[in-house]
Amino acid sequence: MIRVLLVDDHPVVRGGLRAALGADPEISVVGEAANGADGVEQAAVLRPDVVLMDLALGGGIDGAQATDLIRHQPDPPRVLILTTYDRDADILPAIAAGAAGYLLKDATPEQLLAAVHDTAAGRTVLAPSVATRLVERARTPEPALTRRETQILAMVADGLSNQAIGRRLFITEATVKSHLVQVYAKLRADNRTTAVAEARRRGIL
Repeated sequence: MIRVLLVDDHPVVRGGLRAALGADPEISVVGEAANGADGVEQAAVLRPDVVLMDLALGGGIDGAQATDLIRHQPDPPRVLILTTYDRDADILPAIAAGAAGYLLKDATPEQLLAAVHDTAAGRTVLAPSVATRLVERARTPEPALTRRETQILAMVADGLSNQAIGRRLFITEATVKSHLVQVYAKLRADNRTTAVAEARRRGIL
């Protein structure tokens, strides 16, 4: 029996997933969590085989962060991401956090069941579009932005000044400028506007 924990902030989605998984006599849904923090806690208590994890979650931590925390638990379950997001900015942090697979919510019930079985068996599961993006990225590697650089660039995209960003992140304005210099170099941009545009083109923002 494959024991599954559902982590998704939409009750209707969790209900649909429970119904879909319930069609397989070899799968048992042992718990549900509506946010990342609760998902991490329930994973430690329930000890499922597979955690079916959304990325956009409340509770102070997102799906990638929750995945990282779960994967650092003793004898951790495998985590299968199930989300609507297929941008590099969503895929890469989740994979880096230790997700065993990445599936999109347009998957059929049959594909979902197969993915849960494959994940439980130790195999990697990737939606076709996600696999294509990862292959393309491997063939044409680009310098990746750090989490802090991405955070600062997102604030730039929101229209915040360097001074305002520094206040919000509790760092000096000079540190903000230093991070932006690195951002410009990695994105081959020469100003804030082109950096934001290029980041959006690459799916970073």
